[in-house]
Parts: sequence; structure tokens; C-alpha cells
Amino acid sequence: MKTQVATREDRRNALVLAAYRQIAERGFEGLRTREVAAEVGVNIATLHYYFPTKEKLIEGVVAHAMGRFRTSLEMAGASGNLLQAYLRGVRKLLAEEPELGSVMGELALRSARDPGLARIMQDMNEAWHRTVRALLRNAARRGQIPRRLDSDRVAAIIVAVLAGMSLPRASIRKNQALSQLEDWVTG
Repeated sequence: MKTQVATREDRRNALVLAAYRQIAERGFEGLRTREVAAEVGVNIATLHYYFPTKEKLIEGVVAHAMGRFRTSLEMAGASGNLLQAYLRGVRKLLAEEPELGSVMGELALRSARDPGLARIMQDMNEAWHRTVRALLRNAARRGQIPRRLDSDRVAAIIVAVLAGMSLPRASIRKNQALSQLEDWVTG
């Protein structure tokens, strides 16, 4: 499927989305930069202008995926209990966009063998951890969760569970696990 894009930012986003789709459909090993460029209607030199290395393209894919997770925060914004709304939003997002879990699972598995990808995933997990920790601290201040909970440790558990949901076959009881996690944390 070839798409034409006009602006520089549109082209950059189209390249990221094409790579994202390839990873979702064929796994990390199925990612072909020439095919990504062709899908967007540019040559490989143009792709390299935007993403000089495959690692930079993957950084774009991870940023896109994390942007999708951030939409759960945006959905939570109208709620009084941001943590609970965020966890529900993530559960809904993963159900509606299973390719998101596929992409993140692929990248997580590959990161065990690829130091560059391991760095990207570590940075992403640290940012995700900080976000969840801030939600927990906010919930504790508002009396929505017990103040005795260690926000750093609980954030680590939440991120680990959510990340684990993207691994192959780990999603068999995804809805149950996320629902129970939400109940434990938010009561």
C-alpha cells in the first residue's frame, strides 16, 4: 500500500507508521527499510534523511507506541481518579489495538540480543515508570490509594505487568490480570 504525504512531519510520521505496521505483521526480523520507504512513496535515501539508522527508526516506532499509551492518560484526564482511569484506559487500548502489544513484545524480546534496542527500551521503561509513579503519588495525595504503598515499587510492578502483557502468549488472561491489578492498587 503506497501512500503519498506532503509535509516533512507527515512524511516522518508515515515512515514510522509503516515500520510499526511491518513489525506488527512480520516481527522485528521482518522490518525492511526499503519496503518502509516504498510504502510511503519515497526512496531509501529519503528514509535515511529522516532516520539515518535503523535504530533511529525504531526509536520513532517506540515513541509512536508510547504516544498511544499516553492517550490513556488523556482519557484519564477527565476522571477524578487518574490512576484508575489510566489502568482502565490501557486495558481498553490493548484490547482495541492488539498490534500495539505485538510491536512492544517484538521489541522487548529483540532487546535481549540487541544492545542498541535494549537502550531504547530501557529509556522507554524508565519514562513509563516515572509516569506511573507520578500517577500513584497523585492518587495517594488524594486518598485514592493507601499512602503506605511505595509508589516506586508499585510503579515497577504495574509497568512490569503491562509490559508482560505484550509478550507472546502472555495475553491469554490479559483482561483478568489488568482488572486484578487495578483492584489491588485502587481498591
